[in-house]
Amino acid sequence: MEFQKLIEKRRSVRKYSPDREISKEDILEMIRAAQEAPSWKNSQTGRYYCVTSKEMSERFRKECLPAGNALKCENAIVIVSTFVRDRSGFKQDGTPENELGNGWGCYDLGLQNANLILKAEEAGYGTLVIGIRDADSIRSLLSIPENEIIVSVIAVGIPADEPKRPARKETEEIVKFF
Repeated sequence: MEFQKLIEKRRSVRKYSPDREISKEDILEMIRAAQEAPSWKNSQTGRYYCVTSKEMSERFRKECLPAGNALKCENAIVIVSTFVRDRSGFKQDGTPENELGNGWGCYDLGLQNANLILKAEEAGYGTLVIGIRDADSIRSLLSIPENEIIVSVIAVGIPADEPKRPARKETEEIVKFF
């Protein structure tokens, strides 16, 4: 698929088909695409926790997501994305390189996640990036180490419908040239 068409076609999907089969190979392909994103000094701090079994997905939705978000990712697998803290954007002595500190880890992970959701779209899957979640419950359920910052939950599945493209601002509204 042509890249511009791919990014214009991608939508946040909030309803998934009960046919939720996604192969491990497809998931690994999405994560391989994520790994191709740039990161601060090639620090590669992004990490992914994939909840694929139906039983574990139901438990995850019940224990880690508010009801509205739990419903939006029913019939999908979920991928939790994290990054290793105090590495991206930091010197070897542990001091931050600039005022953003761990913001660089979040930025790098955002680049990775963008690649992941575009690869999912290319493969015919829909995605929803979820930021409202219970990080402590996720950490406990998935045994995520304390040195990783939990950023998002990404629902991945077969869309049950095709969401409409929301209006976008005119490019000239968001650009300044000097």
